[in-house]
Amino acid sequence: MEDKIQPEQHSVGQSLLLHLLPGLLISVGYFALIGPLRRAGFPSIMALMAVAAFFLVPLELGYLLVQGKRANGRYGLKGIISYTHAIPVWQYFVWMPVLFVAAGLVFTFLKPLNLFLEQTVFAAWPPLQSGLEGGFAKGPLIATYVMAAIFGVVLAPVVEELYFRGYLLPRMGYAGKWAPMLHSFLFASYHFFTPWFVITRTLAMLPLIYGAQRKNIYLSIITHVLLNSLDLFAAIVFIMKMT
Repeated sequence: MEDKIQPEQHSVGQSLLLHLLPGLLISVGYFALIGPLRRAGFPSIMALMAVAAFFLVPLELGYLLVQGKRANGRYGLKGIISYTHAIPVWQYFVWMPVLFVAAGLVFTFLKPLNLFLEQTVFAAWPPLQSGLEGGFAKGPLIATYVMAAIFGVVLAPVVEELYFRGYLLPRMGYAGKWAPMLHSFLFASYHFFTPWFVITRTLAMLPLIYGAQRKNIYLSIITHVLLNSLDLFAAIVFIMKMT
C-alpha cells in the first residue's frame, strides 16, 4: 500500500453515509442477536463479536477492496489507503505509548460520565455485557473471548483503522481544519450500540487520528489493537479464576 497524494474528495452526504451506514447495519445485527445468544448462555458482547465477524470486517474491508478494483483493475488497497509512509522504527516505541496513554486517560477519567449517560439518557438501551459481571458459565465465556481475541482485538480494529482513518478521513476536505474532530465524532457515533460513549470516544480517538496523520496509519492501528486488548486481559484473568 502506498500513500495516494490527492485522494478524491467525498461530498458531505457521501461522507456521512460512509461513516454511519456501516454502524447502523452492524447495530441492527447486534440487537437482533442479543436475545438468541443470551438464551444460549452468552453475554451480549458475543453478539457484537458475531456481527464483527459477519458484518463489520466483510463490509468495510470489502468496500475498500472494491474501491481498489475500480482504481487499479484488481482487488487490493494500493492507492486507496493514505498515511502509509514509513517512519523510523524508534518512533513506534516513542509514539505508541504516548497515544496509548493519552487515549487511555480519556477513557479512564470520563468513565463516570459514561456510566451516568448509560443509566439515565440511554437507560432503555440494551447494556453491553462483558460477561464478567457474573452469571455466565465458563464454556460460553471462553468461546466469547476467543471470538473477542480474533475479531474484537485484531481484525475489527485493523479494518476500522484502514476504513476510517486510512480511507474516509483523507477524503473529508469539505471540513477543512475541523476534519479530525468531525471524523472522530462520526466514528464515535458509528457505534450506535453504545451511544453513551460518544463523547468519550470522540475525545479518545483524537490521539489516534493525530498519530495516523502526523506519523502513519500503522501507529494508529497498533494503538487501537492495544486499547481493545485491555478487556481481553481482564477476561482471561476472570475466566482463569472461575471454578
